[in-house]
Amino acid sequence: MKQFVVIGIGRFGKSVAERLYQLGHEVLAIDENEEQIQKISDKVTHAVTADATDENVLRSLGVRNFDVGVVSIGSDIQSSIIVTLMLKEMGVKYVVAKAQSDVHAKVLFRIGADRVVFPERDMGERVAHNLIATNILEFIELSPEHSIIEFAVLDVWIGKDLRDLNLRAKYGVNVVAIRNINDDEHINVSPKADNEIKEGDILIVIGSNEDLRKLERKAE
Repeated sequence: MKQFVVIGIGRFGKSVAERLYQLGHEVLAIDENEEQIQKISDKVTHAVTADATDENVLRSLGVRNFDVGVVSIGSDIQSSIIVTLMLKEMGVKYVVAKAQSDVHAKVLFRIGADRVVFPERDMGERVAHNLIATNILEFIELSPEHSIIEFAVLDVWIGKDLRDLNLRAKYGVNVVAIRNINDDEHINVSPKADNEIKEGDILIVIGSNEDLRKLERKAE
C-alpha cells in the first residue's frame, strides 16, 4: 500500500483520489474549498481544507512522508508551480502535476516534476481514436513517437492464433498482453504465438504511432 497526497480536488483530482483509495491505497486530499473536501471526505483516507501553497501547512500534514504527490490544481498556474516545487524540496519521492499548457509543463519539469499530465488533451486523444476506430478502447501516449493501445479483436480474428495474425510483420506492432472481458478480466502478460484469439479478447499492443495507425485503419 502506498501513500498519496492529492492537492486540488477539482474534477481530475477528485477522480484520481477516489480511484487510488478504491485500489486500497492511503490518500490524503487537500483543497481550499471546504465544499469539495466535504464531498470527498468519506471517499479517501483523510480530507483537509487548507491552503496548500503554505509550506507550514504541508509540513504540519506530514506531506514529506508520502510516496507520491499529485498536484491537480486547476487554472492557478502560479499555485501549481509553487506546490510542485515545495513537494520536491520536502522530499516527496514522485510528483505528478497537471499542466494547462506546454509552457506550464516545461516549467513543471524544470522545477522537478517527475511526470506532467494533460487530462483534457489526453481524454481528447482517446475520444478521437475511439471515434476513428471503435475497436480502440484505450490510447496511452508513451512518447511523441510511441504509444500503447487496447484493441478489441475483430470478429474475423476469433479462432485464429497470434501466429496467424502475424501483427508484427503486417503492422510492425507487438502484442504485450491479452485480457478477456468474459473471463473475469483474466490477463495473459506473456502471450505466445500459439495463443488462440477468443471472443471478448482485448489485445494490449505497443508500437510507433505510425504503425499503430495502420492497425487502427484495419478497424475503421
